[in-house]
Amino acid sequence: MTSQSTLSKITLFTHNTIPQLFKPPLHLHTTSNDQLKCRSNTNLKPAKFFCKSMTTPQLQYVQEESDVKHAKLVEVVRELIIRDNISDVKFEDLLMVDALDRLGLDYHYEDEINLILQQCYLKFVNKDFMERRNLYEVSLCFRILRQKGFPVSADVFELFKGNDVKFGENLKYDIRGLMELYEASHLCIEGEQILDEAATFSSHMLRKTLSFLDDEQARKVRYTLENPSRKNFTCFSLVNNSPKDTDAKMLKDLAELEHSMVKSTRRMEINEIIRWCKDIGLEQDLTLARNQPLKWYIVPMVSIPNPTLSQQRIDLTKIVSLIYIIDDIFDIYGTLDELKLLTKAVNMWDINAIDQLPYYMKSSVKAVYDITNEIACKVYDKHGFNPIKSLQNSWATLCEAFLVEANWFASGHIPKSKEYLKNGMVSSGVQVFLVHMLFLLADGVSKENVDLVDNNHGIVSSVSKILRLSDDLESEQDENQDGLDGSYIKCLLMEDEHCSNTIAREHVKKMISDTWKCLNKECLSPNHFSNNLLTGSINLARLVPSMYSYKQKSSFDLMEEYIMSTLCHNNNNNTLSYY
Repeated sequence: MTSQSTLSKITLFTHNTIPQLFKPPLHLHTTSNDQLKCRSNTNLKPAKFFCKSMTTPQLQYVQEESDVKHAKLVEVVRELIIRDNISDVKFEDLLMVDALDRLGLDYHYEDEINLILQQCYLKFVNKDFMERRNLYEVSLCFRILRQKGFPVSADVFELFKGNDVKFGENLKYDIRGLMELYEASHLCIEGEQILDEAATFSSHMLRKTLSFLDDEQARKVRYTLENPSRKNFTCFSLVNNSPKDTDAKMLKDLAELEHSMVKSTRRMEINEIIRWCKDIGLEQDLTLARNQPLKWYIVPMVSIPNPTLSQQRIDLTKIVSLIYIIDDIFDIYGTLDELKLLTKAVNMWDINAIDQLPYYMKSSVKAVYDITNEIACKVYDKHGFNPIKSLQNSWATLCEAFLVEANWFASGHIPKSKEYLKNGMVSSGVQVFLVHMLFLLADGVSKENVDLVDNNHGIVSSVSKILRLSDDLESEQDENQDGLDGSYIKCLLMEDEHCSNTIAREHVKKMISDTWKCLNKECLSPNHFSNNLLTGSINLARLVPSMYSYKQKSSFDLMEEYIMSTLCHNNNNNTLSYY
């Protein structure tokens, strides 16, 4: 067996709270004769750090020497991965795969990891082999294979049930096994009752252990219960599993060097975004719009963290920024007649249509035209197909959804919950983001997956639903909200006078859980999407709980902490920040 938690010594454990990043709560609209007066009673304030300097401490290495050392370490770790006969994959190999994934190093070793997983899958379907494994090993194997899209059966957990067809009491002191079982249960798909039982059993047993664990153990257990890795993104990763000490030392060295190099890339990307924001001059036309490029950048950074996808992150950050800005026009600035003109202009996709818009809208709509056409040209030049129709349609559909909401609130109409959710999934902006991601990544593009993304089906629908419901669930209880926000919960309460707020909230939580089961199923092989797009979609869904957290500090304070923790060299001697 392997040694205990060596990698946990090189990772920093911290909170899981990042301010809302994507589609903000919906606001009721009022009327105003002044185009540039806010049209809703909102707490939105001018961004304080739009032009804040990105000057950070100088990197502590010489670039050329660092590149050479990094390349050598990549190959040393590769030798560690393949040193054993791949046909005789060992449990330690799975620990290595898990560590590489958590440390963001997996993109270096895709072929090697795939070989390990293929062999692991063959062993997983061998009942005789699995019967000799303990709860921790089986749960870890199941989780990693499911995460990578392998259609492994949850029936393997029947091995740990007693004669009463319940999980055995003999497992109650297996803390590590219970934690891994709990993590595995969050990869459940619809109809897998045994994983529902596993989640209930493991969470119950782990909570009972908190009273007699030492502080460090209790902290890890509590963190796992509150933040299952499948459904949460954290600023830093807590690694509970570890390969051998000798392997961990090599991983630590590589991860530290990689982290420094990636920070340099992140700085470059953010500076590029800040320059773009200044060049298009939107902050001059919309003085209250949320010009916060650092905040927008987090969505692409988390969705596609692979350092080699730098230009894709920059382009996607521009898309996120325009989703925000167009949303502000609908929520804050535009009269209903002006918003109809804007929607018409986006539908026409004619530069001359901008002339019909109010002055303060023109630069925003032109920016949408420009970046969309620019991305379409990049895709065509690089991959030989033109995605402009899909990209245009995504913006038109988004504006139409925004306009529906504007009409609802201007007229005082309260939609049925089903109608609200259907439109809210579109106005979340997820479909716009993912359709641009599909073409920017451009691997595995086909008519089938383009149709799915264009029509907001499958993975796009699931991520949109998770985002919309999570936003409504959290914003509904936010003390800083002005009470004018649209909400699925409020629609439910209006439909059924006998439904309490508590019942409505529990119903929404159940819907989010069920949608995750759909998303898990959609990620299993075979599917219509590339691994990069699947990973990007899952990462976006994992970010949602942090995007819409209204607790503790202000959004500005948390964002500044997050950005600086990502970009600044401030690690302790024995910790390694996870980006």
